[in-house]
Amino acid sequence: MSTNSKPRPRLLALAGWVLLCFAAAAPGGLFMPGEWYASLKKPAWNPPGWIFGPVWSMLYTMMAVAAWLVWRRGGWVEQRKPLLLFLVQLALNALWTPLFFGLHWPGVAFAEIILLWLAILWTIIAFWRGHRVAAWLLVPYLAWVSFAAVLNGALWRLNP
Repeated sequence: MSTNSKPRPRLLALAGWVLLCFAAAAPGGLFMPGEWYASLKKPAWNPPGWIFGPVWSMLYTMMAVAAWLVWRRGGWVEQRKPLLLFLVQLALNALWTPLFFGLHWPGVAFAEIILLWLAILWTIIAFWRGHRVAAWLLVPYLAWVSFAAVLNGALWRLNP
């Protein structure tokens, strides 16, 4: 029986993926929207601030489960490429907040979110080959980042 199929290591691995995904949210606690963001011109369709916490909590949980499902299909040995792609997109996810809210660089953040979007798409494709449910779990994340990219672009244009 492989390590990946025993209940305790599986649950510990799931907890690890959850912790890793939620660690990507840590910059959000360090770089809050604050006065700078409040002063920006925003499009009428800008969502209310309270929506971001619940949405991101759901997305990070789904991301963790997706990575865990892929990991269960052979661990790092057999799933190295899709899991590395996952880590790349997760790092890009964590980078956006300091660029936008910390440094106040909406143009750079917009370029970065496009890279994030591409990385998520590549991760979905890689996950699809190994575990289709895992790939589907990332689709809402891609949809939210698509919306965020459009919003980021609008904020950048409205606030040159």
